[in-house]
Amino acid sequence: MPEFFIVHPYAFWFVLGGVLLAAEMLGAAGYLLWIGVAAVATGAISWLIPYWLWQGCIFAALTLIVAWLWWHWSHRRQTSDQNSLNQFAQRFIAQRFRLEQDLMNTRGHIRIADGSWPVQASEDLKAGSEVEVESVEGITLKIRRIQQNEPNK
Repeated sequence: MPEFFIVHPYAFWFVLGGVLLAAEMLGAAGYLLWIGVAAVATGAISWLIPYWLWQGCIFAALTLIVAWLWWHWSHRRQTSDQNSLNQFAQRFIAQRFRLEQDLMNTRGHIRIADGSWPVQASEDLKAGSEVEVESVEGITLKIRRIQQNEPNK
């Protein structure tokens, strides 16, 4: 078997890549995926450069490159996900809604999609008033009444 890989060095990289990709399916959380991809890419390149020394260098370089790209992508994604983690109501800021119930003592509830959210305004408002969410405090939406001649944002 080693003679086969000496004669056909690209086969070694394809087999190594396949083993790493199969091991990734067993639950390596993405670590072996990119190393396996680098091995398969090295196998494709080794058809052009049949020298073992260069193949090892190409594999090492590709592994470092894909590992860095994976880290960069996942780090950027993780940072953007952390900004909104457990802050679902933040997406309502600057959105406009219509009150279905009067606000009493500046407090009430507003229906958004299939949920009911507590709201607080600086004044009592009547049902049918158009309001805009200014901020969120805990789970309470801070709202303000929109004047009739105020343009949409």
